[in-house]
Amino acid sequence: MAAPINNEDIVAEIPNYIRVYKNGTVERPQQTPFVPPSLDDPQTGVPSKDIVISDEPAISARLYLPKSTTQFHHEDHQKLPILVYFHGGGFFFESAFSQLYHRYLNLFVSQADVVVVSAEYRLAPEHHLPAAYEDCWAALKWVATCSTKDPSDEPWLNYGDFSRVFIAGDSAGGNIVHNIAMRGGVEDLPGGVRILGAIYVQPFFCSSSPIESESVSGRDQSGAGLCWKFVYPSAPGGLDNPTVNPLAPGAPSLAGLGCSRILMCVAEKDPLRDRGVWFYEGVKKSGWRGELELFEQEGEDHVYHIFHPESENGKKMTKRMASFITKEETETD
Repeated sequence: MAAPINNEDIVAEIPNYIRVYKNGTVERPQQTPFVPPSLDDPQTGVPSKDIVISDEPAISARLYLPKSTTQFHHEDHQKLPILVYFHGGGFFFESAFSQLYHRYLNLFVSQADVVVVSAEYRLAPEHHLPAAYEDCWAALKWVATCSTKDPSDEPWLNYGDFSRVFIAGDSAGGNIVHNIAMRGGVEDLPGGVRILGAIYVQPFFCSSSPIESESVSGRDQSGAGLCWKFVYPSAPGGLDNPTVNPLAPGAPSLAGLGCSRILMCVAEKDPLRDRGVWFYEGVKKSGWRGELELFEQEGEDHVYHIFHPESENGKKMTKRMASFITKEETETD
């Protein structure tokens, strides 16, 4: 029988969120249960399935189709935008397969006519950053590669329009969106696929110097500071690494963002709210030539729409994201 684990055996932790013990055990108290996909979600009727992108490293994804696609043949159905989604969770918990994100994306797809590829990436501390960035780029590359393959290789993406590929993510996933968009500005995707739009949802950004409402003291011991040290302890520059501080001295210019449109979503009561606006203003000043939008929800806190997707404001958020994704096709109708 294994010896009981006690608090003296903890070697690293973010209180209430994650604990790492001497024997290698990792506890994630906030992690929601994993759930299987379903070809007919009981609540929404949205079909979903899991696919493997890579065995080494282990990268996979959960695909979602709008219910309307089951009523048409491939050749009869209008091609739909493709959204590659990166879940939140501080880079160290949650999953594309968790109950929280499965429920959210079922509801999202039931209200938005979009094909969704929800990427499952490796987590810290078992896999420190930049592993998650590499995995999410690999997931996007897999989507782009499907544009060059026989349609039978991944029939669900036959419904997708590879000229309308979007990326989105919340919190840590919003940070991933930024790093993928920056990489998209310097590295080509297979098949000539490009990122049309990026949706930053209350993204995780930080820096060694506070802004607006942030505390002047104790930056390294702040929630964001503790999280960053935990997930990327070897980051050159620490809190001023460009992956978390895109406006750091010497960081690549935001003018190089590899997408044509950006939607920045913030929430009034979110501690990361000012960082989102800070980034938005930074993009405006950078000389980036795309279309930039800011959406703020009053009276809400961090990732409110993930926890309460059926609330009035949760539905408003879904509608705003959906209209951003389908805007181009609406304007050309």
